[in-house]
Amino acid sequence: MLEGMLETALYARDLDQAETFYEDVLGLEKIARAATRHVFFRCGPGVLLIFNPEETVKPPALEALQVPPHGTNGQGHACFRVSGRNIDAMAERLSAAGVAIESEVRWPNGGRSIYFRDPAGNSLECAEAKIWGIEQDI
Repeated sequence: MLEGMLETALYARDLDQAETFYEDVLGLEKIARAATRHVFFRCGPGVLLIFNPEETVKPPALEALQVPPHGTNGQGHACFRVSGRNIDAMAERLSAAGVAIESEVRWPNGGRSIYFRDPAGNSLECAEAKIWGIEQDI
């Protein structure tokens, strides 16, 4: 049976820009980087994968791990789990880095989220888990 989400993938052609944003602005810990193909970050109990879409469509070399070609074009979406007491602090951190908050939503059940974009244009969200009826603390 499924136990939860292990990885979330987003795509960005400029991995240097993505690496700086996710590491310096959002404060995620980098796990690994493979040249122009990908950069991976620890995010709570899971992993955020940032792939270059021009590289992940290429078949793997025979001596490499046999991960099938995959990818997408266009902007994606990911939502980061943030406690209600930390949403304002995250909004301030983003603002200090020059990242605009596109929207703040107060959901009917009382949960709250903020939306913003990464340098590749992916739609990112920081939200309280209770917007999905999940207990906040993990």
